[in-house]
Amino acid sequence: MSNEVIIEELNTLLRGTYMGIRSFEHYIQKAEDDELKRVFQSMQQEVKLNAQKLAERIQNLGGVPADDEGFSGSMHSFMHKAMLPDDSKEIIDDALKGLDHYGVQYSEELVRGDLDPVSKQLAEEVIDTSRKQIEQLQHLLHQF
Repeated sequence: MSNEVIIEELNTLLRGTYMGIRSFEHYIQKAEDDELKRVFQSMQQEVKLNAQKLAERIQNLGGVPADDEGFSGSMHSFMHKAMLPDDSKEIIDDALKGLDHYGVQYSEELVRGDLDPVSKQLAEEVIDTSRKQIEQLQHLLHQF
């Protein structure tokens, strides 16, 4: 397996990570509840750290890391912001769906094959962050 393939896979995961950062920005802007806003800010910081780790891994493999979510991610982000609900419970529901669909399911599909052991471990850490955030939001959902 070549580094180019690994770099492309990691860059795809990195672009998705940037989409997550942007989505959390939308949630932070919409959230009226201060506690909910703090939770989203904390989650966004975790995702930013993951983006930094992915970018470093790509560089260490001799690649150039993506620096944004890409065109399709940008279009998705625009639509997401426009359609985001105002209600805290619905915002959390939206975040849960996004984390599950993109942060876990799509990411797992993406990293199923073409990664070296170090990159695969990093990708698993990124996915585990999403899993942990899902659990955190499911717990928080009961407060609203």
